[in-house]
Amino acid sequence: MQKTITKKSQERNSDQIGKNLIQCLSTCEKGTELLVKSVNAGRMAKSRLADLGIVPGVKIIKKKSAPFNGPIEIEVKSSSLVLGRGLASKIIVECNITCNS
Repeated sequence: MQKTITKKSQERNSDQIGKNLIQCLSTCEKGTELLVKSVNAGRMAKSRLADLGIVPGVKIIKKKSAPFNGPIEIEVKSSSLVLGRGLASKIIVECNITCNS
């Protein structure tokens, strides 16, 4: 059973080599350029983010991440915004950094 799990995890890792990583904004590294893929939030949260310019297809840069699950600072269309970590975790992004391991 252990060998089967190891083989499956190796297959998953080999599938990610050379591909862009898709994850939520709160887990990305700071200083990276990201492409918004989707917003998994309610109607009001989506509307608020859209008013701020965060919609699918927009490039953003994660600038800072406060310690102890604090807010996240991002740059959208040359404007600096600060989002709470809960709202930031609902933004699904694609990292331009590819997995090399």
